[in-house]
Amino acid sequence: MHGILDAGGSDRKAEYRRVYVWTISLVAAMGGLLFGYDWIVISGTDIFYEAYFNLTVSWIIGWAKSCAIFGCLLGAITAGALSDRFGRKRLLIFSALLFGVSAVATGLTSTFFWFVFWRIMGGMAIGLASNLSPMYIAEVAPAQTRGRLVGLNQLTIVIGILLAQFVNWQIASLHPLPDLSALAGPENAAEKTALIAASWPGQIGWRWMFAVTAAPAMLFFLGMFFVPETPRWLIKSGRTDQAKNILAKLGGSRYAADAAAEIEASLRNEVGKVNYRELLEPRMLTVLVLGVGLAVLQQFCGINVIFYYAKNVFQDAGYPIDAIFVNIVYLGSVNLLFTLVALGIVDRVGRRPLMLLGFGGLTILWVILGGCFAQAIHGLLVLTLVLIALACYAMTLAPVVWVLIAEIFPNRIRGAAMSVAVMGLWIANFLLTETFPLLWGENGEGAPRTFWIYAGICLIGFFFVLFRLTETKGKSLEEIEKDLLGSRED
Repeated sequence: MHGILDAGGSDRKAEYRRVYVWTISLVAAMGGLLFGYDWIVISGTDIFYEAYFNLTVSWIIGWAKSCAIFGCLLGAITAGALSDRFGRKRLLIFSALLFGVSAVATGLTSTFFWFVFWRIMGGMAIGLASNLSPMYIAEVAPAQTRGRLVGLNQLTIVIGILLAQFVNWQIASLHPLPDLSALAGPENAAEKTALIAASWPGQIGWRWMFAVTAAPAMLFFLGMFFVPETPRWLIKSGRTDQAKNILAKLGGSRYAADAAAEIEASLRNEVGKVNYRELLEPRMLTVLVLGVGLAVLQQFCGINVIFYYAKNVFQDAGYPIDAIFVNIVYLGSVNLLFTLVALGIVDRVGRRPLMLLGFGGLTILWVILGGCFAQAIHGLLVLTLVLIALACYAMTLAPVVWVLIAEIFPNRIRGAAMSVAVMGLWIANFLLTETFPLLWGENGEGAPRTFWIYAGICLIGFFFVLFRLTETKGKSLEEIEKDLLGSRED
């Protein structure tokens, strides 16, 4: 099965092998599935491991959740330099191995110290995969389908999220907790914690929730041995003949010759190790600020606290524990559905309009949701607004930011620049996760303020996109580089 492939800035066209391109992209996107699963699995386990380890201090409870994000930072920091040195493929293989080992070890741990350690290791795997999977796909994808193919990574992320939410729900349902409604209130907190800790989910269930991650990790690990290295990295490393062979598999001999020449032209004579100081050159810095700004604003928009702290949001909206697990599955389902919508429109509508829709829509929804909590309006309306906000995010900011940061950076510094952008993303995620409990309050008294702060950030994001982002759809990576940096002088 073939499609028409754009070989670059000229009118030259070639047939690309659609099945092959989609297959290797899907394998690389398994990193996204592991990213989504390992990142969100903790949101269904917190009630159990907190009781098991007897976590009662607020900052320690926050650290138990955010320690994995610290690992993500470590992974993102190292991903750029290591991927530029060793290649995208080998580092993705390593991340798959790290996913599997950390998942099993987290499930086996008996002390909080080792729980945190292995969550950090799992976070490192997330940091590597979040950087490298979209980069790999962007570097093998033809220009006219790159948005959909890189968006495929976001699709696998949300599948991973939904899978984790569903598996958590099913494992918790094997031996449900007894009715704890009679133990509401701080005076009964110790007794409630003891009952949860002594239950099957509190002793065994949460361990299986983490350990199951090893199954898709093994599939990802094996699959990566059957995909090629990216042609752009090979040419950057001076292995042009090998790159042309892979390009020929992607689109035939004519496409291979044209694409290789265009990649070499974009790299000029800068083959070899990236100098990170080059990122601070005025033209490069402009693009770097754009990429980091988009990544940070995607996190600060506030939607991820809905995933991480769904228990708090729904509990303070009047839902019991069993209903909270069901609501979390609703979140994952809506996330998946509207990510599919995004894949269908990102290469037709374009990146910029979707980004504006995302920030604008979330601004309005967070204002309304904050008003609901201010007026003590809870229940179904809150759930509906949360689901609409998630739908808005899933078809706009969630996939499009990953597409943009995978395509706006020049070939010769893509690994380093993406590393910085993804590092910024995880720092923002860490700050968002750590500050939410402080903003929200113990009983949700800060909920209106929290959502209104997120609304203000989304409004800033709207104007940032409006004035700084140009459209990139349908352009080759080399054309985008010329648009953003202009022609380089020899």
